[in-house]
Amino acid sequence: MVSEEICDILKSEFGDAVVGSVMDARRPYVVIAADRWAEVAAFLRDDSRMQMNMLQCLTALDLLEDNKLAAVYDLFSFPVTSAEEVPLLRHHFAVRVEVNRDDPHIPTVSHVWPTADWHEREAYDMMGIVFDGHPELTRILCPDDWIGFPLRKDYEYPVDYHGIPGTTEHQLTNPRH
Repeated sequence: MVSEEICDILKSEFGDAVVGSVMDARRPYVVIAADRWAEVAAFLRDDSRMQMNMLQCLTALDLLEDNKLAAVYDLFSFPVTSAEEVPLLRHHFAVRVEVNRDDPHIPTVSHVWPTADWHEREAYDMMGIVFDGHPELTRILCPDDWIGFPLRKDYEYPVDYHGIPGTTEHQLTNPRH
């Protein structure tokens, strides 16, 4: 199944929950409304046409110029096979969920794809996206008392952390990339 077909099915099933789509990109995707994401995710996994049974990764984006954060879910469909068979990819697709930077809440899909558990924790830790309903939304890379979200484009690097200087190899105290 090609991306356009998946997009058409989602539009047919969920209507205004599909708030946008980009089919001519290297990696086609749809944009799903955050409040409908958990419902759409379950459909993508359970529907016999979709069978998106693998979440490969979740990538968090800082869309600073639009005052938004986004989570991009890369999904794959592999047929369920016996242990001796090599599963062949049926199709793959990406879903993007965009939220306001000032109040970034997305429903968790860790109950749909267990792999989302750690991916969501990383996106929370690095970008500050809150995944509502997550079983243990705690920092996974930074210490618990870390202030801020280091991968946001406007992140202010600390001058020090518990006496450890916050400089880079070029002695910059506030690097901008």
